[in-house]
Amino acid sequence: MNAKVLISVFAMLMLMTMSLYFYTHLSYKKSIQAKYYYAIGDYEEAYSLAKESFGLDLYNRMATTIMAQSTTSLKYVKYINQGKKYIRDIGAIAEHDSISDADKAKIKLVCEIMIDSYIKLAPSVITDKELVSEAARYYAKFEKLLEKVNS
Repeated sequence: MNAKVLISVFAMLMLMTMSLYFYTHLSYKKSIQAKYYYAIGDYEEAYSLAKESFGLDLYNRMATTIMAQSTTSLKYVKYINQGKKYIRDIGAIAEHDSISDADKAKIKLVCEIMIDSYIKLAPSVITDKELVSEAARYYAKFEKLLEKVNS
């Protein structure tokens, strides 16, 4: 019983020491803030804080990971925003009574660009699943549009 108490006290002291270390070192404090912003979906702020944290301590693995994940998530956000814009543009073209050959070529080119861009995205285990699935939905839309334009 005495050994269990001693081990528990030692574990508590280690946790307190680690907490104090994280709280007093600016690099780790910023990386914890970056992790928070990443968790709430503010990838730009997360990247900025992680980059600052990494600049303060090049061995801060949390900062490195958050920086890499934020970069990946920002690529997904950019792809999704482009997809939304292009779908609106294609919708405006589709409202015309007839679609010219030039418009068909434009739609085909946009679809090919978006399909190629999606293939270059590389999710990781901790990439937000909602971002990945939304990007996949846009990818599927552009594949269907390309199929319709080519037929």
